Formats: sequence, C-alpha cells, structure tokens
Amino acid sequence: MKTYIITGANSGLGFETAKRIAKKGYRVILACRNMEKGSEAADAIKSETGNENIESRQLDLASLVSVRNFAEGLKGTAIYALDNNAGISGMKTGTTEDGYDIVFQSNHLGHFLLTNLLLPQIEDDGRILNISSDMHNPPYGELVWKGAEILAHPTEEIMRQRYYYSKLCNLYFTYELSRKLREEDSHITVSALNPGFMGETNLAGGNMTKERIEQVKQTMPDRFGELSVSAQAAADILTEDRYLSSEALYYDRSTNTAKSSLLSYVEENAKELWDASMKLSGLR
Repeated sequence: MKTYIITGANSGLGFETAKRIAKKGYRVILACRNMEKGSEAADAIKSETGNENIESRQLDLASLVSVRNFAEGLKGTAIYALDNNAGISGMKTGTTEDGYDIVFQSNHLGHFLLTNLLLPQIEDDGRILNISSDMHNPPYGELVWKGAEILAHPTEEIMRQRYYYSKLCNLYFTYELSRKLREEDSHITVSALNPGFMGETNLAGGNMTKERIEQVKQTMPDRFGELSVSAQAAADILTEDRYLSSEALYYDRSTNTAKSSLLSYVEENAKELWDASMKLSGLR
C-alpha cells in the first residue's frame, strides 16, 4: 500500500487533499503541529472514507528539532509521496527557536529539511508536491531576489514581502530539486501547485464571509481559487499516472500547467537558496 505524507493536513487544503487520497484507499499520514486537531482530522477522514489507514503525527515546521524527530519516526518506511502543503501567512511575525524568521522557516526551510531527510525513503517513481502561490509574483510590484540570508533574518525593507518571498522559495526549491534528481537519474516527480486565494482556509484568515469572498473573487478573478478544485488537483497530481513527469511543472489552481514568474526560473538564485538552506537547516 502506498504511503502519503501531507503537512498541515488537519484543515483547509491539506485536509481536503488527504480526504481525497484516502478515498482511493491509500495510507495517509497527517503531519500536524497541533496533535489534538490532527487526531480529530484523522478520525473525521476515517469516518467519511471508511479508510482506517489514516494517522496523525506531530510536526512543527518552525522547529528543526521537530522536523528531525518526525523524520526519525518514519525510518524504514517506504514513502510514495510527500505533499509539502503547510504554510502560514505573512501576518505572522517573530523568530523561531532556531533563530530564523517564522515565515521563512515555516513556509520554506522546514519543508526543505523534511524533504531532504525523507528523500532516501521516497520510492523511485514517487512524487513531491510543493504548495506555492501566485503571490510569488505579487500584483504590487516585482520582487528582487535578496538572498536567503536576508529572508532568514529579514530587514524592515522586506517585512511586508516575506510571504511573497517564501512562495518564491517554494518554486526555487521545486525547480532545483528536480534538476538535482534528474542528474542522479531519479524518476521522482517534483511539482508545484498554486491553489489560488481561498477564503475558506486558515491561511486566508479563516472562514471569510461569503460577501468578502465574493468581493475578492470580483476584484482578483485571476488569483482566486476554489478549495474543492485545488484539493482535487493536488490529489490527482499526487496519485494519477498522467501527472508523472521528468520536468518540474507548475500547476495553476487546477491540473492545468502554467509558467511561473520569470524570476522563479533564475537558476543562479535557486542554487544560492539551496546552498544557504543546506547550511541554515544543518544539513551541511
């Protein structure tokens, strides 16, 4: 039986994706910061799908120790797919116990470490999906790559852009990981998904009113996403054979591919982020 790991799966996109994968009969591990909510989510999925191979395990991406403990607990487990879904908004401020900006670590560095620790256990025809956002290319002006160290210890200049940069990091990570795996003749598929702005999720502030959701839909139609559609897309990308690919693809609010920003394809930046992340995460 194939094993799937989904971070941040106790609510929102992660929960809906997990539910759809569970319906296919696979084993699903919900990696959640809050174990009470994780257990409730696992029970809800079991009840709705009839699949008993659902479990929750604790993972706090804002703690590198927690990431390592989570990976250690999976030693010897063959993993088919990893869905790096968890994320926090740019409204969160503060420094993690590891000394890094909480948005940078929660949205990028924690997943970077987790993926690299689990990589030897991911099956050769397995998959890795990174949940990014079209806000990696914000409508308020183009980003200029500042380097990973600045993102880990942000200056006042970029405080309001931390979320945007973290989503750009997701794409740099996706593209660079895919390049490295191809060099090693690995057949693991690495993809990224922009789920769009979804008012129903905690990331968007949680349970926005229907009026507010409709307002956003009208003002930003090209950035709005439907939770059910994006969750089904994520589940399909992770399970269906037609989405296996030797190329890292960017999916836009569905199983339709699109081009991410020009900045996201700059290999020099991706390599700089990779090297810095290796050091910041303690992998080097």
